Amino acid sequence: MSDAVSALAGVAYSGTIKIEDAGPRGMILLRGDLADTDLKNAATSISALDFPDTGVAKCAGERGLCWMSPDELLVLVPYTERAKTLKTIAATLGSKHHLAADVSDARAVFRLSGDNLAIREVLAKLTPADMRPKSLPNGHLRRTRLAQVPAAFWFHTDTLAELICFRSVAQYVFGILKISAAPGSEVGHF
Repeated sequence: MSDAVSALAGVAYSGTIKIEDAGPRGMILLRGDLADTDLKNAATSISALDFPDTGVAKCAGERGLCWMSPDELLVLVPYTERAKTLKTIAATLGSKHHLAADVSDARAVFRLSGDNLAIREVLAKLTPADMRPKSLPNGHLRRTRLAQVPAAFWFHTDTLAELICFRSVAQYVFGILKISAAPGSEVGHF
């Protein structure tokens, strides 16, 4: 079996912020009734994190629970734990209505680091989402688009955000992030 590689093989750029390919990440799409106790227990036992509220990403290290829609979670795990995670979900939920799918190799993850307002400005140039800190506080997830492609992002802290997009558009996303973060491109939005 070949070794896992991320979409852009660890590429990075430093401009007004630092943009990095975060490497392979285990991502399990979990769909079902998010109010169901068994589904909540499956998700929280895998992640060791509290179940997220609407629009929230609960993350610690490589683990996370990201609320994606009223019936969808994105469960983040180390890349090597994907198969084990799927088995745990299947064992916990049994025949209860749900869908668990490994989407790890279909997605790319970027880490954005630097000054909080600089990260927000870089994203604000590319998305229609309201990037003001009061509208998107740390830990809140936003599904939107960057230029012409779908993406989701959230701030872990004031100086670190993560962005997920489809692997097929990773090079495009990296390119537009680089342009938006180019020194001298600041617009002073925030």
